[in-house]
Amino acid sequence: MDKKASRLKRALKLRCKIKSTGANRLTIHKSSQHIYAQVLSQDGKSTIASASTTHNTIKSTVKNTGNKEAAAEVGKQIALKAIEAGVTVVAFDRSGFKYHGRVKALADAARAAGLQF
Repeated sequence: MDKKASRLKRALKLRCKIKSTGANRLTIHKSSQHIYAQVLSQDGKSTIASASTTHNTIKSTVKNTGNKEAAAEVGKQIALKAIEAGVTVVAFDRSGFKYHGRVKALADAARAAGLQF
């Protein structure tokens, strides 16, 4: 099984567990250059808040968009936008990515900014 198939299998298993809780999801995606985060509604059909390193506000504040510092800034911004929309408790969907590095930095920054998961 290749790396991508393994990640997708982990992501599907995690999403099944999250769906059973009925909570809003904080889901992420990362590439080598950018990281994206969005808060999805309980049914998964609508986006409540989103942030990424491609947005001009974040891109202008960080030097490099593919490191932990940029991920932390995305985490802070997604938490602020979600709280503005009235969402304070979410389930963290890491999309099959391992919980370390940029994923961990984003999650820690979102927690520090007020999101609970």
